[in-house]
Amino acid sequence: MAHKDIVVIGSSAGGVDALSRLCAALPRDLPAAVFVAQHLSPSSRSVLPQLLDRVGPLPAVAPVDGQAFERGHIYVAPPDHHLLLRSDGRMLVRRGPQENRTRPAVNALFRSAALACGSRVVGVVLTGLLDDGTEGLIAIKAAGGTSTVQDPEDAEWPSMPQNAVKRDHVDHVVPLSGMADLLGRLSREEAGPSIPLPDEYATEDRIAAQEFAVLETEIQTPGTPSPFSCPDCGGVLNQISGNDEPRFRCQVGHAFSPLGLAEAQNAELERALGMAARTHRDRIRLFTQMAESAAQRGLDHVGDRWRGAQDESRQMLFVLERAIAALRKPPLDGEA
Repeated sequence: MAHKDIVVIGSSAGGVDALSRLCAALPRDLPAAVFVAQHLSPSSRSVLPQLLDRVGPLPAVAPVDGQAFERGHIYVAPPDHHLLLRSDGRMLVRRGPQENRTRPAVNALFRSAALACGSRVVGVVLTGLLDDGTEGLIAIKAAGGTSTVQDPEDAEWPSMPQNAVKRDHVDHVVPLSGMADLLGRLSREEAGPSIPLPDEYATEDRIAAQEFAVLETEIQTPGTPSPFSCPDCGGVLNQISGNDEPRFRCQVGHAFSPLGLAEAQNAELERALGMAARTHRDRIRLFTQMAESAAQRGLDHVGDRWRGAQDESRQMLFVLERAIAALRKPPLDGEA
């Protein structure tokens, strides 16, 4: 009988410290393979595998594409790459489309594990912003696996675990201090029967497994066209219905939860408003210079017109700066 020997962990803000504490406490004889997707800067070199290898009893590495995985090892997704599992015991390390503007994405790892390993999978969501990992946990549960979440009150950044608890019927909610013992117990439990997932999960997994240089043109984006455009490429987003909340994916493959889409739209609005604010600052400088020039030439009526234009730009700048400040507040974070 198969056991729960596949542990997939997702984290974001605050995750490096949480992962270090968790991996330091894992039992030396853990009869499971552990896979980690931590949101990382795409341009930086990650030392997370070396850090986890040093602090805990289990060896930790950044895997290469096609590498076989073993129990008692920790595999950390490299920066700017999705880490995906396959049923033949291999890992894929691919630069497929970003999901919620992240790569590696927790959802991509969790989804692939659910498809490849079914009820053997234990999914773990730790500290982080927004809701990456929630859809992945739902897939794991749907396939017969086990979902585990760090207690939001214990998390440095509670949004990821909070959203997971709100959307999924989580099996275990525990503080970080109790997570290692829980994983040790779960990994020795027999796995129940695996449940096949709907076809769209396999399609989304194939999209994540692509390399941009060799896009598979026969892959059809699941879902139906929505009225929304992709913040990353401008294409039409398809809406994929399922569970209790839709998700979105464009023809290129960029994927968003509703919360992730709102956050991406916020970023686009802030960028556009920032450009408008900068233009008004330039206009204020121009109008000031022209008003001073008119005054030096004794053209008071001309100077008055430039000063009037200057006041209008100042008023517009004030409105834009207030709008930008409002966008920087995260009213949706943790409220999905």
